[in-house]
Amino acid sequence: MSIESGMKKKVLVTGANGLLGQKLIGLLRNDISVELIGTGKGASRLPESWAGSYTWMELDITDREEVLEVFAATKPDSVIHTAAMTQVDDCEKDREGCRILNVDAVKYVIEACEKQDSHLIHLSTDFIFDGEDGPYTEEAVPNPVNYYGETKLEAENLLLASNIRWAIVRTVLVYGIAQDMSRSNIILWVKKSLEQGKTIQVVNDQWRTPTLAEDLAEGCILIMKKGATGIFNISGADFLTPYDMAIQTAEYFGLDKSLITESDSKLFTQPAKRPARTGFNIDKAKKELGYSPKSFLAGIGILAKQLKLADS
Repeated sequence: MSIESGMKKKVLVTGANGLLGQKLIGLLRNDISVELIGTGKGASRLPESWAGSYTWMELDITDREEVLEVFAATKPDSVIHTAAMTQVDDCEKDREGCRILNVDAVKYVIEACEKQDSHLIHLSTDFIFDGEDGPYTEEAVPNPVNYYGETKLEAENLLLASNIRWAIVRTVLVYGIAQDMSRSNIILWVKKSLEQGKTIQVVNDQWRTPTLAEDLAEGCILIMKKGATGIFNISGADFLTPYDMAIQTAEYFGLDKSLITESDSKLFTQPAKRPARTGFNIDKAKKELGYSPKSFLAGIGILAKQLKLADS
């Protein structure tokens, strides 16, 4: 069923309490062509003012029977699967939990989509690559260097082997703020640290194309509306180190850049290895979807406005 048919398209979002999930619900909730279903483990944590613009259903994606039941009850035309375990070090330390969320749950979602003939839009990551020669195109050969990347690649391969209509959305270092969010991001961390007069060490030997959460949500929606299939890189366009990002953040907010010290990632000990040079070439998404991300500086500006609104 297409949007153009005049009938509403049923869109189910998993992980709707998360950062990307909240952005998707926020963008789609007033779309008259969409009947929107938000799902998540437990009650909705979305803004109360959004009530009535979507249907909420509790869903534990690690429970196969529950996944099949919710999909059978809702019969979604499109599913945007954002729910996953994404904290890279946690994945390294809790491999069983990571596998259940990032691989087993994807099997259940694929099975449910096959039964309901749903188009599945699945979120993946730059961490499926080893970081030897980024930025990467969609055709680059994956070679993960940590367990998180291994599970996300395994999930991609499940889609490739399936009989459903699917799109894989690979993204990079997503940043943003949302309702009831416990996780920080590099912009908020740098801003808060410098405001408190703290000296911070920021690595200068890793490269990414940081992605504004709103841009990622818009990329997913473009895929959903077009019924597009295949692999799409959806990220920001600016190829930056975390040090570059920190300097831009300090400059935007008029904070003391001398408090920011360049550092080497080898000085930090973390459970999971990070690929050095990832980032994405997004030419395919621009050409085929009309995707147009904001610059990193514009993204900082959007966060700044959201922070003001949250404080008001």
